[in-house]
Amino acid sequence: MRYDLVIFDNDGVLVDSEPISNRILAAHLTELGHPTTYEDSIRDYMGSAMHRIHDLVLERTGQRLPDDFDDVFHARVFAAFERELQPVVGVDGVLEKLAADGVPYCVASSGSHERIRVGHRTTGLDRWFTRDRIFSSQDVGRGKPAPDLFLYAAERMGAAPGRCLVVEDSPLGVQAAVVAGMDVYGFTAMTPPARLTGANQLFSTMGELADLLV
Repeated sequence: MRYDLVIFDNDGVLVDSEPISNRILAAHLTELGHPTTYEDSIRDYMGSAMHRIHDLVLERTGQRLPDDFDDVFHARVFAAFERELQPVVGVDGVLEKLAADGVPYCVASSGSHERIRVGHRTTGLDRWFTRDRIFSSQDVGRGKPAPDLFLYAAERMGAAPGRCLVVEDSPLGVQAAVVAGMDVYGFTAMTPPARLTGANQLFSTMGELADLLV
């Protein structure tokens, strides 16, 4: 293994949450008078921290989202997670391989710590991720595409950025990894390959990723 640390994005990479959360986000924004389709949400917000949603709505409309926007959104998402959320197909095998090979790994997500924990508990992935392997945009001042979160995760895990591999499925995450000076493999299950410009490798299934991690 040529990397000292593998950093996973969470939503869409470990847990199959992007269809759920973007469906709910689009509906919530539309309900508040900001017409948004599912496709709009995927294009504009997938992989981003919550502050980006607030910033883009303000920039585009001159209106601020309600103070309780985040709380209402997360309540709806967590309820849907409990009913629908599944791990990404094949990700258990990738994590098992890394653990067996003794390769350090962690998760660095734009989502909140609560969102990560709910998703992992619901899908059973919590057995792979102890608290010291979980990093959130809440831990740093800026979310993706800023490199801060990935750099923070690498520092806490004791790895040099140039020896880290990031596994991402969003353009914002790929940008953040590149700026951080890390290699990045782009997961194309939901994202067109052309949108993951900058990734060192592209893969469409977790089986392909397992083969790349040699």
